[in-house]
Amino acid sequence: MKAVGILGGTFDPIHYGHLLAAEYARHEFALEKILLIPAARPPHKNLESVLDVDHRFKMAEIAVQDNPAMEISLLEKKRNGLSYTVDTVKHLLNAYFGASLFFILGADSLLFMNSWKNIEELATLCTFVVVTRPGYKINPQDREMAGLPDILWKNARYLEIPGLDISSSDIRRRVAQGKPIKYLLPPEVERYICEMGLYRGGGIDDR
Repeated sequence: MKAVGILGGTFDPIHYGHLLAAEYARHEFALEKILLIPAARPPHKNLESVLDVDHRFKMAEIAVQDNPAMEISLLEKKRNGLSYTVDTVKHLLNAYFGASLFFILGADSLLFMNSWKNIEELATLCTFVVVTRPGYKINPQDREMAGLPDILWKNARYLEIPGLDISSSDIRRRVAQGKPIKYLLPPEVERYICEMGLYRGGGIDDR
């Protein structure tokens, strides 16, 4: 393969915002495949409050079952320890030897990338597709991003997508409060959440 996209995330649960970013990136950068990788043990989350990875994997799998260009990977579940992006990207460079990797992330992720493991090394390994909402401008000189390596900005490409005000935390909150989540995520994922009784415990945090 010549170009492979990577969309990692907690996906707790996956929703249309994730899928829209993946599909727009696939088309814009002529990606042959998009790998959606649920983070098994995300280092920046309270692991006790994150839904079991098997449920998150299943919801992601259901969400893309009709899109042959998207594939769910359990790479981070199979690997021991915390799910660090740099380790995942290095593994995929070997698995897809010779392919260019495009790492898709939301613009808000740039605000805390300085805390990512080995960010300077990661910045040399792939092209970053920074997804923004309409009219949003990124300033590399902003205080939160000023320390990011120059090579990251050189390897960054920007992709504007329609603004969807959807978040996983809001979906979980709505489920816990008995409110509808229709049209926020694929109906098959909504059905799975209902059948499995997910997110009804009320322990909602902002993730």
